[in-house]
Amino acid sequence: MIIETFPVGPLQCNCTILGDPETGEAIVIDPGDEPLKVLKRLAGHGLIPKAILITHTHLDHVGGNHEVREKTGARVMLHEKDLPLYDNLAMQAGMIGLDTPVRGKVDEHIHQGDVIFFGSKGDSIEVLHTPGHTPGSCSFFLGSRNLLFSGDTLFSGSIGRTDLWGGDFDTEIRSIRERLLPLPGQTRVIAGHGPDTTIAEERASNPFLT
Repeated sequence: MIIETFPVGPLQCNCTILGDPETGEAIVIDPGDEPLKVLKRLAGHGLIPKAILITHTHLDHVGGNHEVREKTGARVMLHEKDLPLYDNLAMQAGMIGLDTPVRGKVDEHIHQGDVIFFGSKGDSIEVLHTPGHTPGSCSFFLGSRNLLFSGDTLFSGSIGRTDLWGGDFDTEIRSIRERLLPLPGQTRVIAGHGPDTTIAEERASNPFLT
């Protein structure tokens, strides 16, 4: 499997491409900005995405949705509880002094326990609804690779901020404890920003969780 994570945009959101080199089928997680960069990486691997999975709809995670979708036909999938944020990209952009991106179409709403299959080996991504950073925040678990995409819910040594619209600290801690920490300790965590970590490391040393 092709697994490539790279930062995009001024806030350095981690965008990930998952691809099957045999079928050319791919998943893009959080194309937050620089859609041409995302498209170039896809083309370099000979991949065409079937889905764009969104961990949450803060501007830095969704800015490239429209163009990647338009160029590839991939379906944009996100949790419906984050639609109010997605509908207010201009407000978000104004708060941090950035241009407002085109609000791309949402093709499908995802929920806790949904499974997205891709590739020739039957790989699948499980949706974990992990509210707290935003009401519709989701994490994505690729069980065949013990790989978790936690968005801005869980970071290396930290957690996502909860002082923005819709954030709630107690809800976020509960999401992490009930839906992320029970995953296998060796699970590699690719967060929405910054370095990777593991579930075992966060159980043992994350100051918000110990």
